[in-house]
Amino acid sequence: MNLINQAKNLPLSPGVYIWLDNKNKPFYVGRATSLRRRVLQYFRKDIDARLGEMVGLARKIKFYETDTVLEAIILEANLIKKYWPKYNIVDKDNRSFIYIVIPKADFPKPIIARGRELEKFPHFEGRTFGPYQSYTIVSQVLKLVRRIFPYGLCKLNQEKPCFDYQIGRCPGVCVGGISKKDYQKNINNLMLFLKGEKKRLAKKLAKDNPRAARELRHIQDVTLISRDELGANPGKFNRVEGYDISHFAGKEAYGSMAVFTAGEPDKKEYRLFKIKSVENNDLHALKEMV
Repeated sequence: MNLINQAKNLPLSPGVYIWLDNKNKPFYVGRATSLRRRVLQYFRKDIDARLGEMVGLARKIKFYETDTVLEAIILEANLIKKYWPKYNIVDKDNRSFIYIVIPKADFPKPIIARGRELEKFPHFEGRTFGPYQSYTIVSQVLKLVRRIFPYGLCKLNQEKPCFDYQIGRCPGVCVGGISKKDYQKNINNLMLFLKGEKKRLAKKLAKDNPRAARELRHIQDVTLISRDELGANPGKFNRVEGYDISHFAGKEAYGSMAVFTAGEPDKKEYRLFKIKSVENNDLHALKEMV
């Protein structure tokens, strides 16, 4: 089957695709919101010369489906780390990639670092995740997973609770509300997720933390859809709405809606909703808002 027919037979789901050369060696790893639509873009007549050269070397397209864009981003990073494909690194070296580092500490918090900064963390083997290609994407990834596996960015036992604690994203480091052991469980789960060990994590959460297991299955990751993917198919992605819930210690909940039109923020369409029927349940609040 030729390349374009391989592309036409890809699923429409999120995932990661790999270009393989005539020796079956990966030379580019990419992610997609829709595998089929993304890979078919490479066969447009107006494709960039460098990308055209890359496609000309390809003999096969390998792919992995994922349930969410978030999982595709994690898998993409792990596969780049595994293969270091030529066309992923042709315009940059390891020093300019983005990494997530989780230090060894009593109450650790993830640190976003560039490759050139990794020498500051020489003893954190197994606690460094990446490479990722965008600081913005990594920030969004951590923002999303922090809702499921809360961690503190505040000072230990400070005088007042931090804002993140009030909205449920800090487990209480600031007020002594969580033990070192329980906090480390959150961090261990976060590391499993970043390693791409979803099945192992899901099994663990089903036993230890059913709420987190549910939230992991239903995570909302529309903020991770890149603008090029939005703009490439205006008939399919002309309008994208993103929803979020915020509250004060589980009460006074509000929902917000952000809108992208043709891949660009459309702020006149943004909306704010007061949640009336539920408290301390983001999924049900999202249901009311929608």
